[in-house]
Amino acid sequence: MSTLRRDQVVVTLAAVVWIVGTLVGTGLVGGDGGVAQQGDGLFSDAATLIAPAGPAFSIWSVIYLFLAGYVLWQWLPGTDDSVWARRTRLPAATSLALNGVWLLVVFAGWVLVSVLVIAGIAASLGIILRRTADLPDEGWWPRVVVSVTFGLYLGWICVATCANVALWLVDVGVPVEGTLSTVATVGVLLVVIGLVTHLLSRTTDRVVQAALAAAVVWGLGWVAAGRLGGDPINQVVGYAAVATALLVVGAWGMLAVRRPVSHA
Repeated sequence: MSTLRRDQVVVTLAAVVWIVGTLVGTGLVGGDGGVAQQGDGLFSDAATLIAPAGPAFSIWSVIYLFLAGYVLWQWLPGTDDSVWARRTRLPAATSLALNGVWLLVVFAGWVLVSVLVIAGIAASLGIILRRTADLPDEGWWPRVVVSVTFGLYLGWICVATCANVALWLVDVGVPVEGTLSTVATVGVLLVVIGLVTHLLSRTTDRVVQAALAAAVVWGLGWVAAGRLGGDPINQVVGYAAVATALLVVGAWGMLAVRRPVSHA
């Protein structure tokens, strides 16, 4: 088997793990409820101060659609010589498989393991960002199925990882509310600003920059909505999330203006 076919098969097998994990972890198979019901409600949108409100998670439908498109696209004959496809297949497969594993781990109630798995997803997506940072332009398809797909995925995972770490802290006994939790959550939001700014600066691809920033802002917007109008209420965190979202938009805007699209 050629390296090309091997990598294509790896991506497809990873997609199978992802689909199985999604079916079981979300309760579509087995009938044990979705992610929010796992861990005695620890994964719900009211579990921590940084948990986005429920509607935020609809972004997964968009990401999943684009991921399915990527899996199909990388099999097309025209991608045999694509640098974009070749350099992203294995880290993309890792992110797909770990997504399914994360849902299975959540289903099992292993909170600490879920943190480790989502960190693995973030790392694999970071590899994709680095490997595609200065690739030659191959047209719109790679921009859509690679840049948009994994930009959205990475942006959302930035927010989701913070939320996952926070719920692990709650699981080990850190209170959900109070001054300490408020200060810690605002500190995490500051980390989000630094992390996202760093990631945006690591690529000259305006499409991936826009997708990444959009997903982060989407998540932060729903964090703000949850804290200002949901449960638990916390205006400090709510307004800090709004400010963080605005700063992310500002960072994206400055980079988009200053740095051209790479056609190396």
